[in-house]
Amino acid sequence: MSRALQPDEELVELDAEAVRTWCARAFDALGREREEIDAINVYPVADGDTGTNLYLTAEAAHQAVEAVFAASGPDTAETVRAMAHGALLGARGNSGTILSQLLRGMATVLADGRDGEHLARAFAEAARAARQAVAHPVEGTILTVASAAAEACAAGGTLVEVARGAYEGAATALAATSGQLDVLERAGVVDAGGRGLVAVLGALLETVTGQTPDHPGTAPLPPAAPREKCAGEDGPAYEVIYLLEADDAAVALLRSRLDALGESLVVVGGDGLWNVHVHVDDAGAAVEAGVEAGRPHRIRITHFASDATPAPGHGTARGTGTGSGDRYGTGDRYGTDDGYAYACGTGDDDARGERAARAIVAVVPGEGLAGLCAEAGATTVRARPGEPPAENELVEALRRAHAREVVLLPNDTDLRETAAAAAERVRAEGVRVALVPTRAAVQGIAALAVHEPGRRFDEDVVAMTAAAGATRYAELAVAEHRSFTSAGVCQAGDVLGLIEGDVAVIGQDLTETARTVLDRMLSAGGELVTLVVADDAPPGLAAALERHVRRAHLAVDTTTYHAGAEAPPLLIGVE
Repeated sequence: MSRALQPDEELVELDAEAVRTWCARAFDALGREREEIDAINVYPVADGDTGTNLYLTAEAAHQAVEAVFAASGPDTAETVRAMAHGALLGARGNSGTILSQLLRGMATVLADGRDGEHLARAFAEAARAARQAVAHPVEGTILTVASAAAEACAAGGTLVEVARGAYEGAATALAATSGQLDVLERAGVVDAGGRGLVAVLGALLETVTGQTPDHPGTAPLPPAAPREKCAGEDGPAYEVIYLLEADDAAVALLRSRLDALGESLVVVGGDGLWNVHVHVDDAGAAVEAGVEAGRPHRIRITHFASDATPAPGHGTARGTGTGSGDRYGTGDRYGTDDGYAYACGTGDDDARGERAARAIVAVVPGEGLAGLCAEAGATTVRARPGEPPAENELVEALRRAHAREVVLLPNDTDLRETAAAAAERVRAEGVRVALVPTRAAVQGIAALAVHEPGRRFDEDVVAMTAAAGATRYAELAVAEHRSFTSAGVCQAGDVLGLIEGDVAVIGQDLTETARTVLDRMLSAGGELVTLVVADDAPPGLAAALERHVRRAHLAVDTTTYHAGAEAPPLLIGVE
């Protein structure tokens, strides 16, 4: 959503709505320039993904801001904090990690003021924080462009004057980067990360002036750059990225360890939450260092020589590696809005002729989830309140999937025996059927998120089973009559919070009860909360819970699905 300025109108303060517009325009600008930026990516590693990494980082910031606006009418301080926090959680690659620190540096100043003087100070703090985050700063990179932006507007002025000065200073510095690094000069390009930053600053200038900026520093660049070397041949073989919960002292030691292990080390964040990025040959050692420093999670390991960054809107399991700590090596999620749209195999209800290689059959509550799974290619079976699907329904769904291999997700504890019987009947027809014992829809979503049709069937089933088993689940329901529960006596109309099938909380208000359930589930840790909300749930329920998770639990993401009608009021999953 963008704010439209009237002709000759200029902003004098960067309020919450302006920050929102800036985030949206920066996301759009990086989306338009993503491929061109990828094409000129030759430093620090010629892996052609800088544009995509910046785009995905900006997307995370944009989504965090939109989530704040969906939940309330935020002020500037809350909006800029959401922007920076979202970028920190979603930062990808070397340049994306630095961009997140630039936004964090700006947020620390903009939270206290909105005018041009504060914006100038914000640019200075952003440049300082970014350089501090990089173990060995190099000129001719995004750091140089950020410093030039800060210096160009250091004198202050109106909001428009500062924004224009920063943009023009950055664009001029970008044009000079090709002469500051030999690798850029030989390739005949400017720095890819710096170009992305100029796009972000151009979006800010457009936000405060209403006019698209035009500067010679952003003249069209060569469509592709000759690679300086094959990534991974002369440098470290792996890129390791993870979020880390740790104190400042532990992070200082971690920096020293990782600096000795590899290169391109960037550690950004603060207040107990950090994003760590490094290129190493020993990926396991890099992760072990994080385990010793604190709690690493969302660990992503990429082998430069064999991996390719997915295009926005698509996902893939990436990486390899060894070591301990949270789940890593396979099954991480990339670039999908709904968390699993890429994960389903074939399964068109009208499929004819030769069988597909593999398909997914999922039992889902509510038309909303059924629609999402069907759009992704899965064969779905609806589970209506009080009407679990019969064995014959599951058999027909397995046949309808029309595949040589089928994974069945019952998503209900009570369906285990029925699903097993249906699977056995279809196996007798020559179809390879695997039953993943998912006990709730949120476990099915987790399993779908790591499904890969291209890998061996047994390995796929093991990965899906592990993902489902790592997802704790809960359901909120309304008691129909007075009864005794494991949490005490409930009355008709009470809200029941069931965790793993047992009543754990009895409350009067659905939202408050859900908050209590979430806090109990997250007390044991978690990285991703999945909310599945029915049509008849109270308005604003999902937004209120997303806001609660964002404020009360560091480094926990929230994704929401609409179950539609005929579904429980709320399903919760914690991975």
